[in-house]
Amino acid sequence: MAETLIERMNAPGPKRILALDGGGVRGALAVGYLARIEAILRERYQRPQLVLRDYFDLIGGTSTGAIIATALAIGMDVSSLRDMYLELGPRVFANKRRWFRRADAMYDAQAVQDTLQGVLGERRLDDPSLTTGLCVIAKRADTASTWPITNHPTGRYFEHNRAMPLHQVVRASTAAPTYFIPEALLVGEGERGAFVDGGVSMANNPALLLFLVATLQGFPFHWATGTDQLLLVSVGTGSWSNRASVDSVLSRKLWNWATQVPSMLMEDASWQNQLLLQYLGKTLTPLVIDSEVGDLAGDRLGDGFLTYARYSLQLDADGLRAAGVPELAGQAETLRSLSAGQNTATLARIGESAATVVIPEHFPPAFDIVPPNATG
Repeated sequence: MAETLIERMNAPGPKRILALDGGGVRGALAVGYLARIEAILRERYQRPQLVLRDYFDLIGGTSTGAIIATALAIGMDVSSLRDMYLELGPRVFANKRRWFRRADAMYDAQAVQDTLQGVLGERRLDDPSLTTGLCVIAKRADTASTWPITNHPTGRYFEHNRAMPLHQVVRASTAAPTYFIPEALLVGEGERGAFVDGGVSMANNPALLLFLVATLQGFPFHWATGTDQLLLVSVGTGSWSNRASVDSVLSRKLWNWATQVPSMLMEDASWQNQLLLQYLGKTLTPLVIDSEVGDLAGDRLGDGFLTYARYSLQLDADGLRAAGVPELAGQAETLRSLSAGQNTATLARIGESAATVVIPEHFPPAFDIVPPNATG
């Protein structure tokens, strides 16, 4: 008999989490890393049909990461996911609205909605095709609260949320203010909530939140911590250093700050997540946080609460050269756009090239799902 979701969630032994950042069309970068992870695991277990939900017990994401997470959770392989992205990116951002005609959002969400419904159909949050844990992170704007919406059958609010259509849940997580209009969701007992992009929170990089969802008593998972008990793999959508001249900052106008402060806060939140996870766990891919604390090589709380790996390309000229695409070094600034749908194929190619940093040793034997070379 096939293992049920609740049996998988409650089974003893190590658990594996996959966290996926927001980032608009730059989600295509993440797909490259995922293809490499899938290939490593297929080779290890000699299972050419293995998909990532077979390995990861909880897959979660924010915004574009929520699209990826949900597609993986229903069993999509990464090749199909890549095809979906190559079609979705150009469609979603093809036609910018004219402000004088309608000023509620820059883009029509219909292309997103149609694609999500085409992929997810009429599945609900409680659909039995979800054989692994799923967490979609959205922001409930009418209460200013961050919602990690999970499919765990014993979650405190699961009975309220179980009938939510998956395509609406994911659309809510992608409803970036100014880009798309909010999404209304029924949240139980006749109440509606107005949801926007989960990136409008501390969890555009959702890795730390997923660690908390998996381990805090208020959530239903209650998974054990330890470097041989919890593996967290986090996949980003690119980052870069910002440096402006003093004079340009001093001369900024009101509208400059209105557009720049949100991205400043999101970047700070992502690096704070990175610092805390490197502090909490055994980090397989340590990053230099800043010139003062370095990469926390000598810092760890106790024996460590998890094993952690982070993959995200530095989207600048040096980063693109290091990723094996030096011919694109001069296009770094253009490639950072959230909404340049024409960049999707190029971003996917960059992600595939950059993914050579993912190595089999990042998936320690303690987290094997079956002995290598075994069938089943």
